[in-house]
Amino acid sequence: NSSDLSTSSFILASIPGLEAAHFWMAIFLCSMYILAVTGNCMVLIIVKTEPSLHAPMYFFLCMLAAIDLALSTSTVPRVLSFYWFNTREISFGACLVQMFLIHTLSAIESTVLLAMAMDRYVAICHPLRHAAILTNAATAKIGLVAMARGVLFFLPLPLLLLPLPFCRSRRLSHSFCLHQDVMNLACANTTPSMVYGLTAILLVMGLDAILICLSYILILKSVLRLASWKERLKVFSTCVAHICVVLAFYVPLIGLSVVHRFGKDLPPLVPIIMGNIYILVPAVLNPIIYGARTKQIQRRILNLI
Repeated sequence: NSSDLSTSSFILASIPGLEAAHFWMAIFLCSMYILAVTGNCMVLIIVKTEPSLHAPMYFFLCMLAAIDLALSTSTVPRVLSFYWFNTREISFGACLVQMFLIHTLSAIESTVLLAMAMDRYVAICHPLRHAAILTNAATAKIGLVAMARGVLFFLPLPLLLLPLPFCRSRRLSHSFCLHQDVMNLACANTTPSMVYGLTAILLVMGLDAILICLSYILILKSVLRLASWKERLKVFSTCVAHICVVLAFYVPLIGLSVVHRFGKDLPPLVPIIMGNIYILVPAVLNPIIYGARTKQIQRRILNLI
C-alpha cells in the first residue's frame, strides 16, 4: 500500500508471543508508574515544606522530579491503554507530540544533571564561593535555560517528519513514539532528519555527559589532595547519589541508542524492554536514591508516614 499515511496512525508494538500476558504486564507497569509518581511527588512536597532543603541542590532535585513526572506521564498511560484495552493505534499528530515530549524532557533532564554536577564541583572545589555562585536566582535561570535548550534543539524533530510520506509498515518498535523509530517508517529521503537528530543528541546529551565526566575528574583531583582517607570518603560520599542518578539516566539512554543503531537483528522483545526501562527506571530510582542518601528527606518521609 503506497498511500500517504502521514495523516493516519501508527501501530504500537506488542511483545510477540506474550499477547495473553498483556494484562499482567500492564499491572507491573502500572505499579512502577504509581511508585514513580508517589516518590517524585513526595520529593516535591518535602523540599517545598522543609526550609532546610531550600538550597540549589534540592531545587535541582525538584526539577528532576518534575521532569520524571512529566516524562512518565506522557508515555505510560498510553502504554497501559494499549495493554489493557488493546488500543494499538496512535494518531500521527499524537505520535509527534509524544515524540517531542520524550526527547525534549530527556534533554532538559540531561541539562539538570549537568547543573547538579557543577553544583557538586563548586561545593567541593570552591566551597567558600558556592553560596555566591549558585544563588536561588542563578538556579532558577539554569532551569529556564535547560527548558529553552531542550525545546530549541528538539522542536525541529517533529517538524522535519511532518511533511514526510509514510508508505511502509506502520508498525513501531516500541509502545510509544521515538524519533528514529518513526523516521525509519518514512518512504522518502530521511537524511536531513537523521543528521539533525544525531547532531542534537550529540550536542545535548553527548556534550552533557562529557562535561559531567570532566567535573568529576576535577572533583576527584580535589578530593585526593585531602590528608586522610576518612576525609576523602566523607567528601566524595556527597556525590554518590548524583553519580547513581546519572548512571540511571545515561545507561538506559545509551542502551536504547545502541539498540536502534546496531540492533536490527535483535529480537523484537529487546527494544520494547529497553524502551520501558528508559522511560520508567530513572523516574522510579531517582527519589529512592536521594531518599536513601539524604537524612532530611528520610526524616520528613518518616514524619509523613
